Amino acid sequence: METVRTIRDLRREIVQWRAAGQSIALVPTMGALHSGHIALVGAALAAADKVVVSIFVNPAQFGPNEDLARYPRDEAGDLAKLAGAGAHLVWAPPVSEMYPDGFATHIVVEGAALPLEGAFRPHHFGGVATVVCKLISAVTPNVALFGEKDFQQLAVIRQVVRDLALPVIIQGIPTVREADGLALSSRNQYLNADQRFVAPMLFKAILEVARGRDPREAADALIAAGFTRVDYIEARDAETFAPYVPGAGRPGRVLAAAWLGATRLIDNVAI
Repeated sequence: METVRTIRDLRREIVQWRAAGQSIALVPTMGALHSGHIALVGAALAAADKVVVSIFVNPAQFGPNEDLARYPRDEAGDLAKLAGAGAHLVWAPPVSEMYPDGFATHIVVEGAALPLEGAFRPHHFGGVATVVCKLISAVTPNVALFGEKDFQQLAVIRQVVRDLALPVIIQGIPTVREADGLALSSRNQYLNADQRFVAPMLFKAILEVARGRDPREAADALIAAGFTRVDYIEARDAETFAPYVPGAGRPGRVLAAAWLGATRLIDNVAI
C-alpha cells in the first residue's frame, strides 16, 4: 500500500491503473478509522480492482464553534488498519493541497441539504459537497462508497452527483454498530464511561419512532435517560428529505441528532 500527499502523485498512480484497464473505488474518510470504515474498504474491494482511501479532515464542513481542532487524528494507526484491510493507495493531502492560496470556489446545495443537519449546521453540506466533488475529480473513481450512518450526507452526495452529472456510482453501506446498538463513529471517543452507557438509547429511540412512537415522546425519553439536548428526531422521505408520509409508498427514514454533554451523536434507521 502506498501513501501519497499530492494530487500530482495520486494521478500518476491512477493513470497507470487506467492504462491497465483497472476499475477504481474511492472511500473518502476523515481518519480516526474504526470497523465501519474497514467495512467500506471491504465493500470497495468487492466493487473494483483498486481501492483508494482518502484521509482528510475537511475544515470546510466544520463551523466556527465545532470540533475541528480536537477531531480525533491517528494517521499511523489508520495506515496500519488500511494496509491490513487490503487498500491499495491512501491519499492523505494537507489542507494546503486541497485548499491552496486563492481557493475561491464553493458548492451551494439545497434540496435534501436544507432540513435537519442543514438547519442546525447550515455551513456543513456545502463544505461536504465541495470536498467530495474535489475528491471525485482527483481520483476519477468508478464507484465511491459512503456509510449510511451519515444518511442525510449520503442523500446530499447522491443529489450532487445526479445534478452535476458526475460519472461515478455512489454506493451506501449499512451502518456498523456496537453490540449494544451504538453506531460506530470517530466521535464516540469523546464519550466518558457514563455517557457511553447512555449512548445506545439513541438507537432505541429511533427504532421506536420507526415503529410508530411519537417523536416528541422519544425525545423526552432521551432527555430522561441522560441526554443533554435533542436537536431533532424526525421521519423523513429517504430521498427528498421532505416530511415522511405514511402509506404513500415512499421509502422513509427516522433520523436523530442529540447531545451527550459536549458530544453530538447522530443516527438513523429505515422505516
